[in-house]
Amino acid sequence: MALPSFDLAAAVQAFITVFPAELPDKSMFASMALATRFSKPRSVWLGAAGAFALHSVLAAAVGGFVSRLPMRPVAATAGALFATGSVLMLKQARSHVRAEAVAPDSGSTSTLAVIASSFMLLGVAEIGDLTQFAMAGLAARTGEPLSVGLGGWVALCSVAALAVSSGKWLTSRVQVATTQLVGAAVFAALALWSFAETLS
Repeated sequence: MALPSFDLAAAVQAFITVFPAELPDKSMFASMALATRFSKPRSVWLGAAGAFALHSVLAAAVGGFVSRLPMRPVAATAGALFATGSVLMLKQARSHVRAEAVAPDSGSTSTLAVIASSFMLLGVAEIGDLTQFAMAGLAARTGEPLSVGLGGWVALCSVAALAVSSGKWLTSRVQVATTQLVGAAVFAALALWSFAETLS
């Protein structure tokens, strides 16, 4: 049985699509809050990376299954996923959520407990997230679920690293609504591209 191929272009496209969409997302603020509370940013990041790996595999698998369908239904499905993502981003741009202040932990929580807590909290936060729509849509359109899943996972982990290391500095200098509008524009462009393929 042949190993799945790796397409660098698909991985890069997934990274470019997911990264700006995740910057203003609730998962970024959750990662920042967890790192602030536990004062163990590396452990929070490890838990987040595990949760993101699970969601990336699921999204890429769904997109990979859809990519085996006839071309026009695939393009239409991908377009619908991207259009949904664009609408969700526009809604978030109108009412973005800030991380709530949390009381810092005394330091007694073990590293394993912090990793597990971060994994569970971010695993739940990512269910049905718009970045899953993005990865599923890209995997369906490109037919490269492994590459898209890996590129999307690296983007998610990169944002989590930013959140746990310099989240407060980042959110004080980057306009959340602006990144959400950029993400919405990217999703809308991909939706139009996918819908155009149904007419070819």
